[in-house]
Amino acid sequence: MTYTALIADDEVVARQLIRTLLKDNDTIHVVGEAVHGVEAVTQILKLKPDIVFLDIQMPEMDGFDAIREIWPHHQPAIIFTTAYDQYAIKAFEVNAIDYLLKPFDEIRFQQAVERAIRQLTTQLKPDMSSLMTEFRLGRIDQKEDYLKRILVKEHHKLTFVKLVDVLYLEAEGNYVNLCTQQRKFTIYNTMNLLDQKLDPADFTRISRSHIINLNYVEELEAYFNGEFHVKMVNGKILKWTRSYREGVKTFLGRE
Repeated sequence: MTYTALIADDEVVARQLIRTLLKDNDTIHVVGEAVHGVEAVTQILKLKPDIVFLDIQMPEMDGFDAIREIWPHHQPAIIFTTAYDQYAIKAFEVNAIDYLLKPFDEIRFQQAVERAIRQLTTQLKPDMSSLMTEFRLGRIDQKEDYLKRILVKEHHKLTFVKLVDVLYLEAEGNYVNLCTQQRKFTIYNTMNLLDQKLDPADFTRISRSHIINLNYVEELEAYFNGEFHVKMVNGKILKWTRSYREGVKTFLGRE
């Protein structure tokens, strides 16, 4: 059986990411997009999609107001996609199927899609108390659900960068550089958000500006002021500041 879907997000890259993640899914057919809340309401009432991927903070009308407008007329399976975790409980209270925190990876995305399909197939409402408990405990969003690759937009082209190939991440204003052996990729994101999504077994924060892949550390040199200098395999020297020296224990404890 095929289900229809609509993507509502004011960010072009966010809409493209969802389309990319759905392109090999024969069960889901994207029938439309919306760039703000009012358009989302119009498109949902017109197209009657089975699933809606809905951003929360959009121009003209937010995701919750959009749901209130459509709910008397059509009740699709709602999957929220947002960069803000403070709306999670409210999202589950309006019977959302899932709540994806950006940046999410394809594994986490497919889990949400499968949850939506199960609900559409069984016609059973999701167990809200269970979902909220899972979110509070971090089971939905965090448990062993680390990013494996990151989508990068370059010259109207979308490319996945595997994190296993990234030596270190470097903050640059409102952007983050993903530095590999061959080149640098730039994405619009924050170090704090990415730090929560990276596997701590491989990545650790060494300063406000840098997160390193521990697998690519060549040398670690201690300094008298409690800081360390880290030499990566490409010769790059980075400073491991005192504020983040707890991560040194993780590095030294690796086999």
